[in-house]
Amino acid sequence: MSGLWFEEFEEGMVFDHDWTRTITETDNRWFSLLTMNPQPVHIDAHAAAKSVWGRPLVNSLFTLGLMVGMSVNDTTFGTTIANLGMSDVKFPNPLFEGDTVKIRTTVLSKRLSKSRPGEGIVNLRHEAFNQDGVLCGVCDRAALMRVRPESA
Repeated sequence: MSGLWFEEFEEGMVFDHDWTRTITETDNRWFSLLTMNPQPVHIDAHAAAKSVWGRPLVNSLFTLGLMVGMSVNDTTFGTTIANLGMSDVKFPNPLFEGDTVKIRTTVLSKRLSKSRPGEGIVNLRHEAFNQDGVLCGVCDRAALMRVRPESA
């Protein structure tokens, strides 16, 4: 298990996750179509060429999924109980097919659960950057985490 127990998170901790992901045309098309989003700027290269972007734009929900998913191995793998919610989701700059994404996570705060003994809430900020270091996505996430068991 590589995730952290509730006690191991400290406010202000920063994780520059090692994994990167180059987004392919197939990733963008499949994700858009699997989620039933037929927006031409995501799935139609000819229509996207006529848009303000001039090329296909990566589906923002795919970007959101990458921000959370690429952070799991270093933060919550095997120690999380549930995601409680995401807020303040922003996409300040676009991602395009062929861009390589890198994720940074910052621990914003943590507190023990008032209603669930042995569990705590950790608030994380995930940020997605392209290969040039340009911020392309931000998301704050509340994760319900396990407190370290006495046997661990």
